[in-house]
Amino acid sequence: MPFKIILAQSNQDLNMKRFFNFFIIILSLTLFSSCFEILEEISLNTDGSGEMLVTFNLSKSKSKIASIMLLDSVNGYKVPSKEDIGKALKEAKNHLKTIDGISNIATTSDFDNYIFTISCDFSSTANLDSVFKDLISKHNKKSKTNFNTTNFSYSANSFKRLFSYDESIKRNFYKLNSEDRKIFEDANYTSIYRFENEVEKVTNANAKVSPNKKAVFLKVDLMSLILGEKNITNSIQLSK
Repeated sequence: MPFKIILAQSNQDLNMKRFFNFFIIILSLTLFSSCFEILEEISLNTDGSGEMLVTFNLSKSKSKIASIMLLDSVNGYKVPSKEDIGKALKEAKNHLKTIDGISNIATTSDFDNYIFTISCDFSSTANLDSVFKDLISKHNKKSKTNFNTTNFSYSANSFKRLFSYDESIKRNFYKLNSEDRKIFEDANYTSIYRFENEVEKVTNANAKVSPNKKAVFLKVDLMSLILGEKNITNSIQLSK
């Protein structure tokens, strides 16, 4: 994999590592498909609480992946089994249970279409940051990177999705062989944010506001994100 994060084996770090393993295992499936989508959905209440759903959708390559999952490895990469994916989902769910302000955690696995989801409720956007904050901090310190430890914020009717691009993304991408780089050619990251109040303004030029003005849609191809040509950072001002 392009990125390697080494964690100390305290109980807290072990839980985080198990949570991170979920993403490693799911993303490893994308190594065998150049067509996949990561979908991030947040429904935010006026008090800052809300719901989050993350979907890994590989359905456009389901026939190819179904065939590959019959093998042990392809091009030097281990093919995860259904048991591996199920275990990773369970560990991710157990980790989320340990975080204050996170509740109603659920996961789904659709092995007919290869769609996997993880969802939860949160008391505030700070709870969402807690999921990855320590992990990102450790990675920044070890690898001298500058990734955001705060990814979501909400105050004064302003919701922000933050992302700090780091050149290490591009460097690690070009360390992959040409065949592995092709994986990202038809891949996309999509975010959908829904609100109770109407949206007055967005700062990301690629974001679109729904006709009822209560949702913001942003779709970015992963190649542009990896190369730093586009960004998912967005400030969304809501009406009072």
